Amino acid sequence: MSLVSCPTCDTRHEYDTRSAHRPFCSERCKLIDLGAWSQESYKIPVQPSQELPADEID
Repeated sequence: MSLVSCPTCDTRHEYDTRSAHRPFCSERCKLIDLGAWSQESYKIPVQPSQELPADEID
């Protein structure tokens, strides 16, 4: 087994493909991450294209 860091809490744990929580260390960390996605906490920074007028950018 290989050790990986949990994306939520950075705890090192054994990565097992049979784990229902992978890549997280626990159900708690999995739900914290899901909550962050549902609240749109994760965003990719983008710059508006200079080719489009500002009123056409959503």
